[in-house]
Amino acid sequence: MDLFTHVLVAYLVSFGLVGFQPSYLAAGAIAGGLPDGDVFFFPIAKRFPILRHHGITHSLLGVTIVATAGAFVGPRLAPGSPLVYFAVMEAGGIAHILMDGFTHFSVPPLLPFSDRRLEVDADRAVNFLTLAVSVASFYLLLGVERNHVAFWVYLDTVYALMAFFAAYFAIRLAGRFLIHRVVGEMGPGTVPVPTSNPFAWLLLREVRAAGRVTTTFARFVLGRGVTIGPLSAGGPVDADPSRVGPVKDANDALERSYPLARRATSVLDETYHFGEATPKASGGWSVVWYSLEFTAFGRAAGTRVDFGPDGTSQVHRGWVVPSWQRSRARGTAP
Repeated sequence: MDLFTHVLVAYLVSFGLVGFQPSYLAAGAIAGGLPDGDVFFFPIAKRFPILRHHGITHSLLGVTIVATAGAFVGPRLAPGSPLVYFAVMEAGGIAHILMDGFTHFSVPPLLPFSDRRLEVDADRAVNFLTLAVSVASFYLLLGVERNHVAFWVYLDTVYALMAFFAAYFAIRLAGRFLIHRVVGEMGPGTVPVPTSNPFAWLLLREVRAAGRVTTTFARFVLGRGVTIGPLSAGGPVDADPSRVGPVKDANDALERSYPLARRATSVLDETYHFGEATPKASGGWSVVWYSLEFTAFGRAAGTRVDFGPDGTSQVHRGWVVPSWQRSRARGTAP
């Protein structure tokens, strides 16, 4: 989860515990963001791995140490009960751990006693939907509404945000549970990957053998089942010198373009990816290879390989729009 969402959810959790008490709310919100302060340990984390990102600060021991410190420091900055300061900061820190563990970024809540990981894999590490809601909420609560509206308007805003996040996490969990059966139907090695749409998931399976990479994917929508796929595409890691001259068909275009695309960007090697070949009106073929994970706003990071009528090629890196995304935008996809 992004830092804004961590802080906002910790604020909402603190509000649920103590109501409108600004000092406690501020303490809880700060505690919700503090675990990510481990990024400043980077220079020494190589020597002391326990200080790595998603290390000791993302454990129950780590957040308890922070909450204990807050119980002593908080009352000296703003009047209040040390016990309540401890409670809201502990809750904010635990909320951070649970939200990170909710995504595909695992955390070790029992460190240093156990390195066992929590990873529900029900959301993306950074989701632009929750990020946008969180940023807009801070602007609304701290800018537009602060000292400008009746108190009941503020309360309604807070309750609406609570309802939003409760529904959001519930939808994600429901999707993660229901997709389990579909994963089994696609075969061993299939991995469910959440998209930025809380209702939609990708089912991915990658096979690397005999110098080739083949990816199969399907799109699952909560309440509708599999709406796209399964579709498969792949190619050789190394170029085949025997494939020369004009491109014969879509399969030939994919086979010849894949090594070129892999050399152009590391995104394809580091994420699940897919390829599509389209004939050009002027002759030749256009092939896009794109990440199925590194996506935003209907576009995906990848490369486009253009083949001329004579088989010569040009490679372009950038963001591409997969054909199934274009079909969905036109309303012609299932």
